Amino acid sequence: MSMEVKVLGITESGDEKKLKSTLGGQLYTIPQSLIWTAKGYGWQAMATAAVAALVVRPSTVAMATLFNNSGNKNYVIDRAFAHNLVGAANSVYGLWLCVHPVGMTAPTNDITVRNSNSGKSAGTEGIFDNGATVNDNGWFPWGKSGHTVTVTTPGEQLEAEIGGRIILPPTAAISLHVVADVTGATFTPGFHWFAVPEAELGVN
Repeated sequence: MSMEVKVLGITESGDEKKLKSTLGGQLYTIPQSLIWTAKGYGWQAMATAAVAALVVRPSTVAMATLFNNSGNKNYVIDRAFAHNLVGAANSVYGLWLCVHPVGMTAPTNDITVRNSNSGKSAGTEGIFDNGATVNDNGWFPWGKSGHTVTVTTPGEQLEAEIGGRIILPPTAAISLHVVADVTGATFTPGFHWFAVPEAELGVN
């Protein structure tokens, strides 16, 4: 004996809706990041001045820091990146990230413009600081390293695809630096994130 089953979904407003599928019975699904982009939650910010990479492990000075000053949103970090503006011959370099816990003192807002990922007007979500003095809460390498064989200016780009594996509640922050094996390479860093209301995504 067979039994037909209808699957219902609950909308954000509490209404029941029938879930649609393909002819083969597969449910339609779309990435959560696409939904957040359509809602206008996606933002990017980037430094306009290049900063030299370190040749030691980062500690208390960051190349760039993103601070959550929203009060009622969680910042879901999608990616961190840096552009090699001035190259150095035979250099290898990589991104390092540090997450600062809730309660951090807000840094200076050096970069005020936030580019919208959904084609809306530029916003001012969050605080973005270049060269902030921060607590060393633990730095870790993220993403693949880059390299330059001969001097080409500008050079390549570094990217760490975080994909939501770092989330910043209000008053938390994330810092970025680049570590290289030679001096002279400079970078302009940035972040891409989603500012998601706590009602949609809570952090326990």
